[in-house]
Amino acid sequence: MAFTRTPYDTYDFANRRHIGPSPSEMAEMLKVVGAKSLEALIDETVPKNIRQAAPLSWAPLTEHALLAKLRRVAERNEVMTSLIGQGYYGTVTPPAIQRNILENPAWYTAYTPYQPEIAQGRLEALLNYQTMVSDLTGLPVANASLLDEATAAAEAMAMAERSAKSKARAFFVDENCHPQTIGVIRTRARPMDVEIIVGAPEALQPDAVFGAIFQYPGTYGHVRDFTDQIAALHAAKAVAVVATDLLALCLLKEPGAMGADIAVGSAQRFGVPMGYGGPHAAFMSCKDDLKRAMPGRVVGVSIDAKGNQAYRLALQTREQHIRREKATSNVCTAQALLAVMASFYAVFHGPVGLRAIAEMVHFNAVRLRDALVAAGARVQPEAFFDTLTVEVGVGQAGIMAAARHRGINLRKVGQAHVGISVDELTDDDVITRVLDAFGILDEAPEATTPGVPDALLRTSAYLTHPVFHMNRAESEMMRYMRRLSDRDLALDRAMIPLGSCTMKLNAAAEMMPLTWPEFGSLHPFAPVTQAEGYSEMITDLTAKLCEITGYDAFSLQPNSGAQGEFAGLLTISAYHRAQGQGHRNICLIPVSAHGTNPASAHMAGMQVVVVKAAPNGDVDIEDFTAKAKAAGANLAACMITYPSTHGVFEETVRQICDITHEQGGQVYLDGANMNALVGLVKPGEIGSDVSHLNLHKTFAIPHGGGGPGMGPIGVKAHLAPYLPGHSETGGDEGPVSAAPYGSASILLISWAYCLMMGGEGLTQATRVAILNANYIATRLKSSYPILFMGNRGRVAHECILDTRPFAEIGVTVDDIAKRLIDNGFHAPTMSWPVSGTLMVEPTESETKTELDRFITAMLAIRQEVRDIADGQIPADQSPLHFAPHTVEDLVADWDRAYSREAGCFPPGAFRVDKYWPPVGRVDNVYGDRNLICTCPPVSDYS
Repeated sequence: MAFTRTPYDTYDFANRRHIGPSPSEMAEMLKVVGAKSLEALIDETVPKNIRQAAPLSWAPLTEHALLAKLRRVAERNEVMTSLIGQGYYGTVTPPAIQRNILENPAWYTAYTPYQPEIAQGRLEALLNYQTMVSDLTGLPVANASLLDEATAAAEAMAMAERSAKSKARAFFVDENCHPQTIGVIRTRARPMDVEIIVGAPEALQPDAVFGAIFQYPGTYGHVRDFTDQIAALHAAKAVAVVATDLLALCLLKEPGAMGADIAVGSAQRFGVPMGYGGPHAAFMSCKDDLKRAMPGRVVGVSIDAKGNQAYRLALQTREQHIRREKATSNVCTAQALLAVMASFYAVFHGPVGLRAIAEMVHFNAVRLRDALVAAGARVQPEAFFDTLTVEVGVGQAGIMAAARHRGINLRKVGQAHVGISVDELTDDDVITRVLDAFGILDEAPEATTPGVPDALLRTSAYLTHPVFHMNRAESEMMRYMRRLSDRDLALDRAMIPLGSCTMKLNAAAEMMPLTWPEFGSLHPFAPVTQAEGYSEMITDLTAKLCEITGYDAFSLQPNSGAQGEFAGLLTISAYHRAQGQGHRNICLIPVSAHGTNPASAHMAGMQVVVVKAAPNGDVDIEDFTAKAKAAGANLAACMITYPSTHGVFEETVRQICDITHEQGGQVYLDGANMNALVGLVKPGEIGSDVSHLNLHKTFAIPHGGGGPGMGPIGVKAHLAPYLPGHSETGGDEGPVSAAPYGSASILLISWAYCLMMGGEGLTQATRVAILNANYIATRLKSSYPILFMGNRGRVAHECILDTRPFAEIGVTVDDIAKRLIDNGFHAPTMSWPVSGTLMVEPTESETKTELDRFITAMLAIRQEVRDIADGQIPADQSPLHFAPHTVEDLVADWDRAYSREAGCFPPGAFRVDKYWPPVGRVDNVYGDRNLICTCPPVSDYS
């Protein structure tokens, strides 16, 4: 009998990886949508005149082959002990935190907590983070993280400019700030028309500036009290910012005690690997009277419908997507996952443990100083925490080479000095090797006297809340992390069908390398010869992104999509200046654009001119043409999203590009909807000059509950010379991020995604994303009007369900969103881009079973709306009004007009594995009126 081989292709990208529907499920779905084939559906959806000619070229790797390749690449990185400092330090990630947070999809696949009822766990962890930052900096209000320390410093400068009573147009920067921080501040200041004055703190002239930033401890180690400088700034009605270090503040006098208005810094050394630059959570805290001017997200305390305590994002009307061109910042992606890690590091160690780590670090630095001085070395500064600067003269290169020979990276400071930054990983062996590099064979003496004067030692208490004093047995820590994750709804439980946010699979194989030491332990300013693996990855990923987009060059520096927009517009501005056309400052933006677009244009110093939308949702070509001609020689750029924010492939995209170019402007194509283009359309071939790509959307980096993200920008060749530069890697233009490659370690995820999918797999993912969206639209269009469709009745990768008519009978879009929680789903995007609607994006990762479960839930909700319309139940007594239902509702006395089963187990909800929200509907207004942004006392929990 002939033997028949099993027909299973291990290279098939549909085999339980990124593409959810099986081939047979796709066939069923195509019948429903009325398309003969998947390619026929694409032909009906994507205009043929913009389709790319050549397919993406590279073949896929299996998971096994991918991991083997990544191992080979990792081995090309040389992991050494980096004592470079400059804002990045070795740290110990407690294994319990690595396993239960960083490597746990319950945490890394969550979305930004805009729906608070299904985000109480991560909101509590972020509130712990805010409390930690507030306590350590000595300032009453903190946000829930920013992108990196340099960005936070630039945001603080902008915040000072808005808040200061001084009329001055200059900002003072302490020369002891980290070089990358100074660079990013300069970049941000230029379009603001703010003069940056860099100098010694003693040279500060308070009357000449609206604010100043001081580094504490300084980049070369100096620890000094800025109380007098801050008092002088206040006398001149200026704002004082202190860039600081959380670990140092466990030992040193806090900025709040010096009178600082704002404190910023990085929480990286609280258990977050260096990762060649990121991702790491930056922090910002401020005085109470500045809290409404502070950028970023703030977690606040409110109550739910029963009066129980509940957390939520406070002051959401400050968010850039609402304020648009009036925004104070374009901050969108934060670093929530890394902030959660840092907060658990503080919970794990508690104040006593953190103090002990800070003392260990400091006294090892003192030992090193004493040994160097005893051997005749000149060591600065006199007061320090963890960083020393040693004068070595012409011996600089030799000492640094000797240190590298012993596995140690030191910092090159000028031409005659070497910097040494001690960290949590520094032990006797490291100290011995450092001294050996200096030719010192004596052991470092024990140290008992601090290297800072008594007046600079901290006397105030911190981390007094009981959460930082819990029993830190690993069993209890593990259970606390589990309890918080169980309160949340993330992708590991259900589909998150958010339009424009592309909540797709983050495959386990792609995530694994992040915690390998060869990738996680590299300092971003280590010699490039030690990062050849990273270089290989960055080079190949850049080449693939160029092939995918049709652009000629990429900068991987921006570490969020919004920052990518800012960087892209700065690139356009720099290009215009180089052409002698620096007067070009008008940016045309459709009314339907992402809120970050006008905010970014405003930040880049451009004047936003809004373009109308046609009745079908497309850009109004007549209005666009008229406004482009009116701008004429002043037109800098237009910003468009493609496919449109309304989820449609507009037929006029080439025409829009041509009109812009005729007036001498550049086309910025927002890459937020790239998941509908990859393998089908190249933005760089249809007339676009620059785009950012949301790698945390289309290219599989997880959202992490609101970050990390990456937003690299691709450009045509004429713009390439004007991409962001960096003090460590060169380039004529200023940096937009602290590290040369932004959050470099998570680029591995997108590279692995591209390698494992192959060119054809990426293209198939795009096709299936469009199929899934059209399947949902077809199944739901008889119950919910689909607001916008293409000329042939198709949507792109997302569709907008119109729920506005329900308002006439007392049902809001919010009611539907909360009712979906009872069905076990995160709501789609609410009221954007059209108020009162739901924008649904299923992505290619969802199986037909999960799509059908969502459709079942939406149809059941529609029937509940009909019941109200038919008079069977009043709107204020319906399940929609009381949603979401909690276990407390289930077991309490039941006096409602519908059954417990109808309320708590609606169609679509799992019976056995049902998700129960920990709180009822949260009262947003109460939370803003009674703003509490740090951990409330334990008595409030009862």
